Amino acid sequence: MPAEWEPHKATWLAWPHNQETWPGRRLDSVRETFMIMMEGLLPHEQVHLLHRDAREFDGVSSALKKRGIKTGNLIPHIAETADAWVRDYGPTFVRNQNGRKAWCKWVFNAWGGKYPELACDNRIFEAGRNGIREACYEADFVLEGGSIEVNGKATCLTTEPCLLNPNRNPRLSRDEIETKLRQYLGVSQILWLEAGIAGDDTDGHIDNLSRFVNEDTIVTVMEDNAAGENFQPLKKNLKKIESSRTPEGKPWNVTVLPMPGEIRDEGVRRPASYANFYIANQCVLLPVYGHRHDARAASVLSELFPGREIIPVPGRELVYGLGSVHCVTQQEPA
Repeated sequence: MPAEWEPHKATWLAWPHNQETWPGRRLDSVRETFMIMMEGLLPHEQVHLLHRDAREFDGVSSALKKRGIKTGNLIPHIAETADAWVRDYGPTFVRNQNGRKAWCKWVFNAWGGKYPELACDNRIFEAGRNGIREACYEADFVLEGGSIEVNGKATCLTTEPCLLNPNRNPRLSRDEIETKLRQYLGVSQILWLEAGIAGDDTDGHIDNLSRFVNEDTIVTVMEDNAAGENFQPLKKNLKKIESSRTPEGKPWNVTVLPMPGEIRDEGVRRPASYANFYIANQCVLLPVYGHRHDARAASVLSELFPGREIIPVPGRELVYGLGSVHCVTQQEPA
């Protein structure tokens, strides 16, 4: 599996429409967030947009043109999606040793069966569907794209509470799950973290915690409030990364990202994290939450990605639906 910072052919998105995920005006705000993301993406790579019908796509295209955004890179795909979390039910693109591109079709069971009404998105990317012409590997293995993070070489980052959860693959042992990851992602090392962030209904997706920014550098979130719910779990994750080694036996370069404090809506803790950024060809889409750490997070990523523009993306309404920017994007390598 190529690293996210490697050249993209495209980014895949699914236009948001689920009013249970984002009720009332929240859906309008999230659609505005998608417009901001596409404004940053379209000048530099294709955007494959899943939408329900021609009328919906025409509305999106017209709105982009009114903003002065050229839509030549916008590619429509009619698909009856239940929700917008394409990172988790969408394709994971890989390459073989000869550089030929293919994709993995994981089994999507709506985050361990928590949302039966959304499990139908498992069918959206069946082999040969929605314009993907490359070969498809049917993995026969429950996995969401947000639960894995690779450096494009030998290492995969993931978490124990998610991948080892019996609500995913109860008949598989840890060793068998590692074998699946090595087989489909082409990695040799699996680095397991032990805790997710508060409010994360995915059981601990890695894209809220720790991300590769180059082959030997990991950026990981840390809570600065010692009394906060995330402080001890994230401190434990940080120590795990700092004590681990690359396949060559070297320590990882580790950079710390702040957390955006505790965000609650309607009394519910939301899984807000700056680690849920998306690396595109010429920019990094960074979710921001109107918190004093927004600027600090942008500064950290600016130093890590000197050749890319850091684009702040409103994340407060998006994370109401329990996900953020990385969760609604999926990269396709060039």
